[in-house]
Amino acid sequence: MPIIQDDEFGKITVRRSAKATQVRLRVAPDGTLRASMPMYAPIFLLKRLIKSSRTELRNLLAQSNPTNEFKDGQQIGKSHTIIVRPAVRFSTKVKGQHILVELPSSATLNDPDVMRAVRDSVIAALRVEAKSYLPKRLAYLANQLGFSYEKVRFSHASGRWGSCSSNGTISLNIALMKLPFELIDYVLIHELAHTLQMNHSTDFWALVQQGDPGYKQHRKLLKAEAPSI
Repeated sequence: MPIIQDDEFGKITVRRSAKATQVRLRVAPDGTLRASMPMYAPIFLLKRLIKSSRTELRNLLAQSNPTNEFKDGQQIGKSHTIIVRPAVRFSTKVKGQHILVELPSSATLNDPDVMRAVRDSVIAALRVEAKSYLPKRLAYLANQLGFSYEKVRFSHASGRWGSCSSNGTISLNIALMKLPFELIDYVLIHELAHTLQMNHSTDFWALVQQGDPGYKQHRKLLKAEAPSI
């Protein structure tokens, strides 16, 4: 999909559709803006909408992405911590178990450019954690419960915690590492159950219950969480 860059909002993905009748903007699952446009609408219409709607878009992003607010000492995932240090120039990187943010006195963690850069480092840290923990835990649960799957994939640009394809590929959102371990297990068991039941039938939930007797409570708790970063 085409992408335009905005000085304030960064990457904005453009999706054209024959069904679209006007230019619309919304927040994508990865926390960036996504535009839908009629097939032959000129791109300047999108830029004009962005220019005239900046306040509304800021509010939309703030409401949709509360996890974009970062602070010094904040724990990220299971093993990373944000560390803010004064510096002449801004930079952010993952070093060991720290997300180091070097911040000049003229900037704050709430500045849009800073938030986007820190978020990129947070994504990198969560991806490291996810690749280290989730495949091993998934394999363990599959072995214990008698499930099998083809392979594991990772994403952060999805509105779901996980999914399972008809060929047995399980996709997992790296945002899972924000959750308590019991909720991570619930999601993994949920996707493993889909390798046998590609639905949410009574038989499917019976499979989930075999692996997670407390799944109803875990399912309820998960609804209060958002698979965004």
